[in-house]
Amino acid sequence: MSQPKTKCAIVGSGNIGTDLMIKVMRTAEHIEMGVMVGIDPESDGIARARRLGVETCAEGLEGAVGMPVWNDIGVVFDATSAYVHRKHNDICLAHGKQMIDLTPAAIGPHCIPVVNGEEHLGEQNVNMVTCGGQATIPIVHAVSRVAERVPYAEIVASISSRSAGPGTRANIDEFTQNTSRAIESVGGAERGKAIIILNPAEPPLLMRDTVYVLSQGAEPEAIRASIEETVAAVQAYVPGYRLKQDVQFERFGDNNPVKIPGFGEFAGIKSSVFLEVEGAAHYLPAYAGNLDIMTSAALATAERWAASRPGAAAA
Repeated sequence: MSQPKTKCAIVGSGNIGTDLMIKVMRTAEHIEMGVMVGIDPESDGIARARRLGVETCAEGLEGAVGMPVWNDIGVVFDATSAYVHRKHNDICLAHGKQMIDLTPAAIGPHCIPVVNGEEHLGEQNVNMVTCGGQATIPIVHAVSRVAERVPYAEIVASISSRSAGPGTRANIDEFTQNTSRAIESVGGAERGKAIIILNPAEPPLLMRDTVYVLSQGAEPEAIRASIEETVAAVQAYVPGYRLKQDVQFERFGDNNPVKIPGFGEFAGIKSSVFLEVEGAAHYLPAYAGNLDIMTSAALATAERWAASRPGAAAA
């Protein structure tokens, strides 16, 4: 007999929280909805949860703590803001709840499911970095795991301006700083740089990501194979994640090093990787791949947590 699934609470009834709820209900094997939490009883997320038979709380996480379902909650997703997340973390820490942070707060370690998800099964709080980080850091790591050294990696994330809400627009600096740090701490680059572009094109374009990685001690064949393996691994939870073209390589010798402002001279191989992320359109439009990859990565992390617990439901 299979064991009960782990119940989750989603805090934040906006676009990200609502998309995540629908993913849990449609695709999760080890996680199920416990409660949708917000602060606006008229929000679409709260209203949709009610129609789907999910318990709701419009009095914030403080109100959810007083509900009977709270005792059964094993995982809390926070899709609010960095400022509010700090308070939410204190509450969950006091109640022994594991948290998956989809804000820029980064209280816990950065988590990229295909890179270091197994390392954080017991963490109380993990941070999902950013949409650009979820899309590109696996590529940086794919190069660093076969190379002797990755002195520098740079990513450019281009997303539709329609899929960039007030939170994203207000936290551009946090996006670049958080992603840059994770390129180094998770991706394995000695120095990382992140750039985000809000594309106003109509009709809206899919998320596009460009990754430049400077490496030493690995040949193009090994780098290409590692990247293709990583892309397939990400596609297991983000089906719309794909290479737009073959990986491009450029070799720089000691006699013609490339000069990078603020970095210096580099000799080795430059790998250029061009990605596209199409959303699953569970709730958000397909062009919002930047939001879809965040909710998909968060759910993949929670699924691993739940599956690793004694008596987890059989897949």
